[in-house]
Amino acid sequence: MRGSPLLLCLFSMSCWGNLMPTAGDKIFHFGACRVSMSMTEIRAGFTAIKANIQSRDPIRTLSILSHPHSLHKVKPSDRCCITHHLFTFYVDKVFKHCRTEDSFVNRKISSIANSFLSARRKLGQCREQNNCVCGEESTEKFKQILANYDRLNVTSAAMKSLGELDILLDWMEKSR
Repeated sequence: MRGSPLLLCLFSMSCWGNLMPTAGDKIFHFGACRVSMSMTEIRAGFTAIKANIQSRDPIRTLSILSHPHSLHKVKPSDRCCITHHLFTFYVDKVFKHCRTEDSFVNRKISSIANSFLSARRKLGQCREQNNCVCGEESTEKFKQILANYDRLNVTSAAMKSLGELDILLDWMEKSR
């Protein structure tokens, strides 16, 4: 068993390396939770398809994420909860219904969706460990987002929400 300490050391380094954010990842603080995400990759993917997606939005007078109940007024203690709700909203409602005839756009949407799915999983684990609970104000803000979404048909609402992704990304970066 002469090689065992070396193997154990290499295995430990490998595991530790998987816990560290990779180059380009940013650590986000959502209340008591910390989540690393590659914001550069998400922004690049969104920027590549933003014009295409926003051109599909026939209703410019309604916003899903912007409203008097803006995300920018969420209390720091509620960020964990509302962010988890928003990741779930985008994964379960938005990305699922955003398909186009353009395979390039679909690949970018899929890549962004995978990033959100991974972040949602990490945030969900943290929420369970820290018993994060949504405050009344953030619950109302999220209900307003859902109400805005439900005003439109599923495809239009999904495309509009995807077209507004920069609002969510800006809020996340300001919340860091």
